[in-house]
Amino acid sequence: MDDVWFLAALWLLLALVAVLIANWLRISTALSEIVVGTVAQMAIGVMAGSAALGATAPWITFLAGTGAIVLTFLAGAELDPEVFRAKWKESTAVGLIGFFGPFFGAALVAHFALGWEWRASWLAGVALSTTSVAVVYAVMLELGFNQTLYGKAILAACFINDLGTVIALGLIFSPFTVKTLIFLGTSLAVFVALPFLTPWFFQRYGGRVSELETKYLLLVLFGLGGLAVWSGSEAVLPAYLIGMVLAGTVGKDHFLIRRLRTLTFGMLTPFYFIRAGSFVSASALAAAPLAFVALFFAKMLSKLFGLLPTVRAFGYSGHDGIYYSLMMSTGLTFGTISALFGLNNGIIDQTQYSHLVATVIGSAVIPTAIANAWFMPRHLLPERARELKEAVYGEPVGDLDS
Repeated sequence: MDDVWFLAALWLLLALVAVLIANWLRISTALSEIVVGTVAQMAIGVMAGSAALGATAPWITFLAGTGAIVLTFLAGAELDPEVFRAKWKESTAVGLIGFFGPFFGAALVAHFALGWEWRASWLAGVALSTTSVAVVYAVMLELGFNQTLYGKAILAACFINDLGTVIALGLIFSPFTVKTLIFLGTSLAVFVALPFLTPWFFQRYGGRVSELETKYLLLVLFGLGGLAVWSGSEAVLPAYLIGMVLAGTVGKDHFLIRRLRTLTFGMLTPFYFIRAGSFVSASALAAAPLAFVALFFAKMLSKLFGLLPTVRAFGYSGHDGIYYSLMMSTGLTFGTISALFGLNNGIIDQTQYSHLVATVIGSAVIPTAIANAWFMPRHLLPERARELKEAVYGEPVGDLDS
């Protein structure tokens, strides 16, 4: 047992270092955790062996998987239903173009330029088609854009983009059997019941120190996640849709969302992102750096080629449109989830995984850095006092565009 606690302390030390680095460099904490995981695996592996970090230990695998599931749920739960209804045409057009461009572009480059088999190439297309809700939401929250119609529109488009990724990952790589039909039927019934059952249950039994709400949500997420794995799919796939159907109830409870963020970002996601980074092989990247370059530009060019004119068509000109397009070009959470899914299921090998995750990391930091340094629409930034009110107290803030 002593080894478990020392290993847990090591992982939380790495998580703390990642937070400090993210604060110093002003980058996403999730991005920093992936990089720290990669560096830690190399450093500790040299000194004590490749298994010393314990990334494959069952309890670390469970915590990492739980982090991915709850983070995915939060991404869906914080979608604003009213904004989505008002801007569904814009969100759907931007989201679908943001998905299909790199899905086909990256897959074709992986197959014809890098010589990957078609199955691995389509997995690359899925992994690089994503827009990082984690990165975009963190940036929107830090700057206050999440309280503006502009920022909410970007988040809604991110949802459509990643929904395409979730569906593609499930349809292309999950076997379609009787178990799949049972999973789909059960999920549909749960999705229909949740918006009615959840608010009634919370109002009648919630609001206590026992955190019944959190237990209830974890029960639903684990239950459908287990059913997804049983059917041959991935546990994170239903989590996004559960969050989406509860966005009008759970998503509007700021205090519950803030408590879930504490659980997720304080304890769970460091294990997920550090573990994902620990599987990156630096030697594989050093041996074939051009593969990273090819995949990175395949994603960025195919994303921006379609996004820029589409965003401008909906009235976002100048810096507003460029910033919108660059934020939609980021990738992290679903990209690493898709790559790790491919590695665990033998679709891609360790070298291909390393190239994909390195590309995902590059697409998380480079577009974000360029967007915030040169194209931020500062005229849309909310008042600092109101931003701090939401950030510190978790109180709902009205639409600042009105």
